[in-house]
Amino acid sequence: MPSKRWSRRSFLRTAGVFGAAAVAFDPRGLERIEAASQSVAGRTAQDIAADEFYWREIQLAFKLDRSLINLNNGFTCPMPRVALDSTFRYMEMINMLPVHYQGMVAGNSETIRRRMANEFGCGIEEMALTRGASEALQIAQNGIDLKAGDEVITTEQDYPRMLTTWDQRMRREGIKITRLQFPVPATQDFLYNMFEKAISPRTKVFHFTHITNLTAQLFPVQRLSRLARSKGIVTIVDGAHALGHFPFKLRDLECDAYGVSLHKWLLAPLGNGCLYVRKEMIPRFWPLQAAPEQQDDDIRKFESIGTHPWAIRAALGESLAFHQAIGAERKAARLRYLNMRWVNALKPNPKIKVLTETSEPAQAWGVMAVNIEGQDVRQLAGWLRTNYRIICVPLVGGAPPNSVFDYQALRISPNVYTTLEEIDTFIEAMTLAAKEGIPEEPDPVPAYPADVTV
Repeated sequence: MPSKRWSRRSFLRTAGVFGAAAVAFDPRGLERIEAASQSVAGRTAQDIAADEFYWREIQLAFKLDRSLINLNNGFTCPMPRVALDSTFRYMEMINMLPVHYQGMVAGNSETIRRRMANEFGCGIEEMALTRGASEALQIAQNGIDLKAGDEVITTEQDYPRMLTTWDQRMRREGIKITRLQFPVPATQDFLYNMFEKAISPRTKVFHFTHITNLTAQLFPVQRLSRLARSKGIVTIVDGAHALGHFPFKLRDLECDAYGVSLHKWLLAPLGNGCLYVRKEMIPRFWPLQAAPEQQDDDIRKFESIGTHPWAIRAALGESLAFHQAIGAERKAARLRYLNMRWVNALKPNPKIKVLTETSEPAQAWGVMAVNIEGQDVRQLAGWLRTNYRIICVPLVGGAPPNSVFDYQALRISPNVYTTLEEIDTFIEAMTLAAKEGIPEEPDPVPAYPADVTV
């Protein structure tokens, strides 16, 4: 039975199981993470979330600029050094003789496909590897047959690139795009009923996010997918901020297509994503680039994009191994623990409003949104960056009918390498800003969605 607290002595004792190399190794390897995780086996994820000795080992696996506090991990995350080194190693190998080694490295995709499918709960023949969520989702959006007058139901808070994709089909083919608006936070029942009431005889597609990239509003994916299937409607789900963020299995969602950016919460090299397509639905989606007829029901048709930077894809395997060494439950619990630390400290302040549902652990993890009454969040973000070196993104909507949402907020998204000191610095800064206002006029940070992509 492991001890309640993980001391350095218990770590060294456990590391002995892996041999002397597990102690005297370079911190870039996975051995230290595996040994640390083994030593806390038997403890709950919630208990481990507060174990700073354990998470210090995770933090050492990254090469970061600690003069900056990165609270915008909902954008693109640093990869662990083991993945960074792997990228360089594969690039060097290919560069020695591309015509020879590129094919060898490309062959790793089948191993990665199998490991990704096994980890995230789908069939091997349902997992396509892409360059990101936008590519994955556009495969599904542009690949489904629609005719003039057919309706797609989505929301105003879906990712702008995906809304632009539907708008282009609307301009080009005359389909109808219905964008629903909802308050934040919203209940699961509200979101379900919102979609149900919007269905018309011409509705052919539901497109929605698993969790929004704005305030991490969680959607009832399984319920909406069942509703859609009962009425012959296709479901396309944006999972850019979900996979690798909190635990779930793709097949359990029961959606038809699901696109992901793996350079976010899976900490993969930039340029990695995946597309899950339910096996029965693969023939209904055309690939983004042409594929032969014999591939109509083959998930690999979605990967036909020509010359590809294979080193980046091959290094995805190390990021997946790093994720598995920590464990999905522990990772999600730690992300919630970090965010709830500042939420619990700031929420009692009447001037501070948290715009993410935090009462239920299964509703919020690594992304939350907050504002201060009467303060422009663009100025606030600039002040935080100038005075505290805190990097976060302001969210600002415009006036209807062009509004994506009707509030201002800072999106706060720590990650497994974030320290308690960094969270406490954010608490200190927000407390001061709420009490005294912003004492100077810093350069404002461009607001999303108008100026930056997150």
